[in-house]
Amino acid sequence: MEKTELLITHHGRTVHGYFFKPKATRKFPLVIISHGYNGYKDDFEKTAEYLADAGIASVAFTFCGGSTRDESGFPTTQMTLFTEKDDLIAIFERMEQEASVDKDHIFLFGASQGGLISAMAAEEYKEKIAGMILLYPALCIADNWRERFASEDDIPKELDFWGMQLGDVFFKSIRTFETFKVLGHFSSPVLILHGIQDEIVPIEYSLKAVKQYPNAKLEQFANEPHGFTEDGNRRMEAMMLYFIHECMESK
Repeated sequence: MEKTELLITHHGRTVHGYFFKPKATRKFPLVIISHGYNGYKDDFEKTAEYLADAGIASVAFTFCGGSTRDESGFPTTQMTLFTEKDDLIAIFERMEQEASVDKDHIFLFGASQGGLISAMAAEEYKEKIAGMILLYPALCIADNWRERFASEDDIPKELDFWGMQLGDVFFKSIRTFETFKVLGHFSSPVLILHGIQDEIVPIEYSLKAVKQYPNAKLEQFANEPHGFTEDGNRRMEAMMLYFIHECMESK
């Protein structure tokens, strides 16, 4: 496997990531890995290595302003779901041009908030994405913040949330965002993986999503919380690989 640094500049900011490529000369399918809230490009490195061993390339990156460890210089107080979606789209458009990538088999993988971002991006690139894997996707984000801030006047200028400073633009930008009106039109295969013991994102959101997507399946993981155990991650990786192979065989 080759691991190389990846820098992609767009909208005046630069996304930092890694490109994991199997050692061979043919074109590879690609998985673009999106981390969760305050995550980092290293979060799913074991998953990237697993995929590379199976002949599948991947990109793992840090959302600009999406982490206290982000190297872009973009403030966390300016990050929104929509700036993160733009980051993911910039990665997709860059990797689509990569000579070693099979552009007919590009997949999105997102965990928690990264799952929501992946689902948002998929709606804009319906014809170009071969499939999508959503790991305990945080489809509840807009609902949660509308419940916390009943009126826009209640929104603070800044808020420290789980160790990361958010700006009011994050909350104001999703006041009218209706998750299940925006999502669910992506018709390529979708695999959703969600722990039954998840106390952060109720599994009911994934149960609703799997019914809304025209071609989706949900795997419920017993005894797994939000953020899987090592055993859960290894099981997730095996399911992801099987799903990718299924998608490739059907095209």
